[in-house]
Amino acid sequence: MIDHRLEEKIVELKGRYPQKESALMPALMLAQNANENFLSKDDIDRVAGLVGVPSGKAYGVTTYYTMYNAKKVGKYHLQVDTNIPATLMGALDIVKHLESKLGIKAGGTTADGLFTLSKVECLGSCGTCPVIQVNDVYYENMTPEKTDALLESLKKGVLPERKIDYHYGTTCNVLLKNRGVENSTSIDTYKKGGGYQALAKASQMEPREIVQAVKDAGIRGRGGAGFPAGVKWGFLAKDTGKPVYLVCNADEGEPGTFKDRQIMEYDPHLLVEGMAISARALGAKLAFIYIRGEFGWIADILENAIAEAKADGQLADVDIIVHRGAGAYVCGEETALIESIEGKRGQPRMKPPFPAVAGLYGCPTIVNNVETLASVPFVIEHGADEFKKWGSENNYGFKLFGISGAVNKPGVYEYPMGVPFGELIEAAGGYKGNIKAAIVGGLSTPILKAEELKTLKMDYDSCEKHGTALGSGGVMVVSDEFSIPELALRTIEFYAHESCGKCALCKEGSYTVVLILRKLLSGFGQMKDLEACERIVNTINFGGSTLCPTGQAFAAPIKTMVEKFRDEFVALIK
Repeated sequence: MIDHRLEEKIVELKGRYPQKESALMPALMLAQNANENFLSKDDIDRVAGLVGVPSGKAYGVTTYYTMYNAKKVGKYHLQVDTNIPATLMGALDIVKHLESKLGIKAGGTTADGLFTLSKVECLGSCGTCPVIQVNDVYYENMTPEKTDALLESLKKGVLPERKIDYHYGTTCNVLLKNRGVENSTSIDTYKKGGGYQALAKASQMEPREIVQAVKDAGIRGRGGAGFPAGVKWGFLAKDTGKPVYLVCNADEGEPGTFKDRQIMEYDPHLLVEGMAISARALGAKLAFIYIRGEFGWIADILENAIAEAKADGQLADVDIIVHRGAGAYVCGEETALIESIEGKRGQPRMKPPFPAVAGLYGCPTIVNNVETLASVPFVIEHGADEFKKWGSENNYGFKLFGISGAVNKPGVYEYPMGVPFGELIEAAGGYKGNIKAAIVGGLSTPILKAEELKTLKMDYDSCEKHGTALGSGGVMVVSDEFSIPELALRTIEFYAHESCGKCALCKEGSYTVVLILRKLLSGFGQMKDLEACERIVNTINFGGSTLCPTGQAFAAPIKTMVEKFRDEFVALIK
């Protein structure tokens, strides 16, 4: 039920955006939160009317994103991340434990309506798995004992306080320098450590000088593609008479990737300062942080930091809106993200035109990753040469690496580009068990066998030479306890679930591979099934076969899993 106070909030929200339709997604979430985690048809219709969009559009958006509940769930929705890192770290045991304690299977609701249990895709908590998300609160590093305590507390109507335990490791001490510092999210703490000095310096520079400094530093985009940020900025359409927008991609939805949340959770002003400097360089008066919807508490941290920065006079020339997603991996692709901000289903656009020419609201737009933008203050304050003291040619600077799976100290580690893979593993406490393989750049990158890891350096060039990609720097270590065919199935199940449905090759291809791998693992597969799987992924892995990179994101890892561990797949054929 939407009361008068909520109506006023939605109307106020609508007024913040250049186009009213952008308020649709946050308005739907406000309505859901006010109605016991449920959106009725009447609620959807009312939100549509308040925002000023057709009811059909509002319903289409509601049913596209996984975080909207058009069907009732229990008072406490227990969502367990069961993706690759979570599976490697015991999440399925937590699911079984919950099923036993609650007397329901995943997907069900207890008879008293208190609990709904769901298995979900990656929650961006890869280093602190197993994780249970209760409504919008994360409980990490869960064990059966911690799970029992959580259930008892919830039965009493109490959401326990979140407790987190990250392993710290850095030799650069730039992006993570405030992690673990008391009151690290406050502007006072940030300024005591020299925060906003780079913005003060940038305010005395011409925009073209800022762009040139970023070009000279050779910062490559840290979101996965590795495209030089300064070069990307140079593509921005000039003198169009339209507003320019800067968008920070904080969707962080790829399994194995959990680095950006560390910056936003522990040092939000670093991102705010980086965006303010970048906005000046680009001539943007309005910027957006598109954050994955599951990171609700981090969105609150960012909004508080923005309010502090405004009050302190740091954002006199730019406003920043935190726009929350609602559960769609494909919104990590920049045009799908733009569609989502515009209040639509998050589906990729045809390119060209590229966002730098016609992006958000049809205006010139630059989309950069959190880690990329958070690196800008260092470059401006200390200079490109200082930045380039880390790493090597074509691979400059510091980098965050998220390490999960079969290691003793999973977590996020900050090291220079080009750090030997073995040194990263040593920092993460060493291997746990006998190692079979690793995925080193997030789930979309080709797998490497244990022997290939011995000579690997964590930069773009070395990864390419080893037949993989640095991607987001999300490292997932696989021990010999795990079957590669089962890993492949869990990988393709994720992509089949997350396909937006716009490209037949991606949607139908991923689903067909799911069916083939399930058949093989159930003992009914034949050699022709394995050959069909190879044909499909080889076709989709060809560049440009799908509208966005999601097709190649699943084809490349499945292709290499089958090629490098073919004996495990053949052994399933009887």
